[in-house]
Amino acid sequence: MSHHQNQIDEVVKAVKAVDVESIYLVGCGGSMAALAPMEYFFDTECNIPVKVYSSNEFVYRKPTRLNKNSLVITRSHSGTTPETIEATKMATEAGALTVAISMEEESDLCKAAKYIIHYDYSKEKKIDLFEGDTTVGLRLMASILNAIEPNEKYERLLDQLKGIEGLVEKNREAYKEKAEEFGKTLKRDKIIYTMASGQYYPEMYAWTSCLMMEMQWVHSHHIHSGEYFHGPFEITDYDVPFLIVRSNGKTKHLDDRAISFVKKYSDMVYIIDTNDFIYDGIDEELQEFVGGIIAGKIARDYAERLADHRGHPLSVRRYMWRMEY
Repeated sequence: MSHHQNQIDEVVKAVKAVDVESIYLVGCGGSMAALAPMEYFFDTECNIPVKVYSSNEFVYRKPTRLNKNSLVITRSHSGTTPETIEATKMATEAGALTVAISMEEESDLCKAAKYIIHYDYSKEKKIDLFEGDTTVGLRLMASILNAIEPNEKYERLLDQLKGIEGLVEKNREAYKEKAEEFGKTLKRDKIIYTMASGQYYPEMYAWTSCLMMEMQWVHSHHIHSGEYFHGPFEITDYDVPFLIVRSNGKTKHLDDRAISFVKKYSDMVYIIDTNDFIYDGIDEELQEFVGGIIAGKIARDYAERLADHRGHPLSVRRYMWRMEY
């Protein structure tokens, strides 16, 4: 049994020992976005109230329901994000069951939590996706759900996730030419909008905030498909680009309505359709759980191809990590 699985098992044991009354998912930027799909699944799969918070708002807002019966999952890639460390300390001091997710087990974030979930990460070598951040996060969530609302489908999901590496690569290959076209066509565009709903909306938030604004200095905004017709659709025009993730879950109707309209008036609509993904080895009822991992990797490819055509590496920053802020 892997080190990561042992850590997940420890969290599951703790969850079973507590009468969990509330769930909080806390992080900043990409880390908050990585946690946010859990809100969708906790909300649709169990009866416990769940909410996503940006770390500093969690600290200053301090929910009145935060207590010893709260499960608080925080996340920071490096484990050094000050706001998230403070949020974890506050939750731990309130008696909550705190779980920190990070690639650095010895980080201040992990020291502030009662339980640690580590994932593998490396810039130098390829890692097993099953032990990487998105899959470990999904394994944690499925395991917690199985502890709260036992169902054999979660056990099947955990077993079928073992083939995630090959599945992701097949789908990335299927979208390779589309990602190249996206990067080549939009390399000089000043703004790119995104749309999604349900569990896929946080991915588009991260894509705009992190990959476009932070890493490419391209103006971008994430639009919820259900909110598109309540103001944002007025900016739609033939030369306005949209990157849309079409859901394979409960909110698909929202995406289809938005896609139907935007394709009439924009000539620059790019769709990542989770309904058309290759799901070999994944039961149909479990494909929605897996779609987010695949969509995230494909969306990253779109950003990398755009960065390459723009001659602007994703690693370049103007302010982040370069000065006090």
